[in-house]
Amino acid sequence: MATFEKTLTQPAALPLRVRRRKESILKFREEILLALDTLQKNKLRSALTVLGIVIGITTVITVTSVINGLNENVLGGIRELGSDTIIAYRFPWASLSRPPSEWFTRKELQPEWAEEIALLPYVKAASASMRIFQPQFGSGTEDVRRGAYRAKNVILQGNQPSIGEIFDLKIERGRFFNETDSEHRAPVVLLGYDTTRILFPESAQNSLGQEVVIDGQLFTVIGTLQKQRQGISGGSNPEDNSAYMPVTTLRKLYPNRKDYVIFAKARYPDKVGEAVEEIRDLLRRKRRLANNKPDDFALFTSDYFLELWNKISGMIFILMFAVASVGLIVGGIGVMNIMLVSVTERTREIGVRKAIGARRSNILAQFLIEAVTLSAVGGVIGVLFGSGISLLLRYGLKMSAVLSFFWIATALILCALIGIVFGVYPAWKAARLDPVEALRYE
Repeated sequence: MATFEKTLTQPAALPLRVRRRKESILKFREEILLALDTLQKNKLRSALTVLGIVIGITTVITVTSVINGLNENVLGGIRELGSDTIIAYRFPWASLSRPPSEWFTRKELQPEWAEEIALLPYVKAASASMRIFQPQFGSGTEDVRRGAYRAKNVILQGNQPSIGEIFDLKIERGRFFNETDSEHRAPVVLLGYDTTRILFPESAQNSLGQEVVIDGQLFTVIGTLQKQRQGISGGSNPEDNSAYMPVTTLRKLYPNRKDYVIFAKARYPDKVGEAVEEIRDLLRRKRRLANNKPDDFALFTSDYFLELWNKISGMIFILMFAVASVGLIVGGIGVMNIMLVSVTERTREIGVRKAIGARRSNILAQFLIEAVTLSAVGGVIGVLFGSGISLLLRYGLKMSAVLSFFWIATALILCALIGIVFGVYPAWKAARLDPVEALRYE
């Protein structure tokens, strides 16, 4: 009998539940429209209120887009470097702290050590390298000329022929220099993609066999390189404005320059650690370091650059979050302020609503929805501005910027939370008003 009665009551309960749900949706919609109408009546005040939120969200979207773009380029460059590549230099490549004075007293690495490193069991190839450039600006210092044409700020790179086994230097046309060129210190050069087109604007294909002038010396062009990855800052890559030659030739051209880097490639990708230890032992013997003395040189792989970039990007993100937080807090205080003013202005309205049956929860929900709507409007405007700036950076200024839908969603959720946190007190104050006193309010 109970089962029969339950079966009879179920069809009646279902429409009631659906009806209540529809009523709740309609009521929620009316409260949002009421909130938007309130904002529209005070356009200037509402605009000034959400300005802080707009600035904060715009900052979040723009900076995260730039960081995402930089991540793509940096991680792509690290992948090109290869996980099995080892770099030896007299001090760390970069440091986030103040370098100790001991670094600057270290002696340079010798280029002939690369030949001994290449003979180690876990090392496949090694090459001594020297570069003439400005590391603080990432650009070259020398001019390369051909008749009336001049390529400025060219990076000069000297390598041993074995560098081709370590890095995948993509040659567009021509050849790489060989052991014979290196032994005879031959005046031969490979030009970067941009350098070739500056010196041979009429036809880059006719560059092979032509002569160019570097620091007053004639060099024969034996090859040209393909375009490399986009630079970190966007636009052209300084590495495309370069000239490669045998390291012996570069040493002959600049006899006073002795600051060498040694690149090595591990024979087995899973034995990079063993290769690093072999190179460390050899360099310590060459440096004649006692067992109790620390290394006076630096060895690092792609993991070093990955860790360094993670620290840099983390610092940028913290700075961005701090700047954005100020704007969002200011915006939240503005939301609280305008909601308190709104409660005061609408005291009689609140009294009338309570007099005709509105409960505290209804008043609380109404003003809380208004606060969230106000914050959400600022968030949407901030997302539009931030997205517009990111697209302008990417397609207008050719900078690295990649929009993240995760951060767009996070920004909108953050705006809703700001509306709730800073709208609770005004909504609570409105809900606590005495209906009799509210109706007497003038």
